[in-house]
Amino acid sequence: MEYAHRPVMLEQSIQALNIQPDGVYLDGTLGRAGHSKEIARRLTDGRLICIDRDQDAIREAAEILAPWMDRVTLVHGNFEDLDQICSDLSVSGLDGMIFDLGVSSPQLDDPERGFSYMKDAPLDMRMDQSEPLNAYTVVNEWTEEELRDILWRYGEERYAPAIAKAIVRSREKKPIETTLELVKVIKSAMPSSALREKQHPAKRTFQAIRIAVNDELRSVERMVELAVPLLKPKGRLVVLTFHSLEDRIVKNGLAQWAKGCTCPPDFPVCVCGKTPQVRLLFKKPVTADADEVLKNPRARSAKLRAAEKI
Repeated sequence: MEYAHRPVMLEQSIQALNIQPDGVYLDGTLGRAGHSKEIARRLTDGRLICIDRDQDAIREAAEILAPWMDRVTLVHGNFEDLDQICSDLSVSGLDGMIFDLGVSSPQLDDPERGFSYMKDAPLDMRMDQSEPLNAYTVVNEWTEEELRDILWRYGEERYAPAIAKAIVRSREKKPIETTLELVKVIKSAMPSSALREKQHPAKRTFQAIRIAVNDELRSVERMVELAVPLLKPKGRLVVLTFHSLEDRIVKNGLAQWAKGCTCPPDFPVCVCGKTPQVRLLFKKPVTADADEVLKNPRARSAKLRAAEKI
């Protein structure tokens, strides 16, 4: 399946990376290689490591990046393991890393993957289809309390208790097997006023289940923790987020690396010995301009944050 894929805020992302032709770079969310293509074509004797959990992405990237494969290494894996991946590849330091978080457009557009609440498909939502946990298991086997918790924490769904109760009540009659079956259950638990809102009534619930299936937030936490130590001096870390939970993790994580000292404010002198490891490139996140949002509505919620290793 061929996609006309263009990443959100591509120019701003590449500019923030400040690519050097002989540098070593890592794209932790390869997707359909939009960022990787722009990085690879700027390298001469540099190197690019591309990671993705989705085996389809790895297969398709081999074709997209064919002209530059002499400088590209494709890795099927999770960016939360980037320290081990770099170690296995004998990479001791990176000049830049980029992470475009969240589900990719091709994953949403492929009905068999079960990410979309607009198309009927088996409940799956796995970014890595070799993993055992899928959306069917979450929906049909997790307790009402667990469902309510993830809908509230990961989806910020204000009707979480009612939706969790409706899911449990429905699956007692028969398993909920497809995406549109789940959408019907979600709608049945919401008041008519909520169904008239501009946002699709199932959006927050699907987001929450997807995050739980792929353990996305823990992966982001691990990435921010591991990425900075792997950067060379002047190396850049660039992260694109698409919802507030991811952005909060990235914002707070980078702030801690930029802060350094963690001593209580009433200590007369620093005893922890920690110093700032990065400088933030932007005081506030960069967002897409109106023209890009018009062409690609997905860009509306995107936030770009970046830091440089000191």
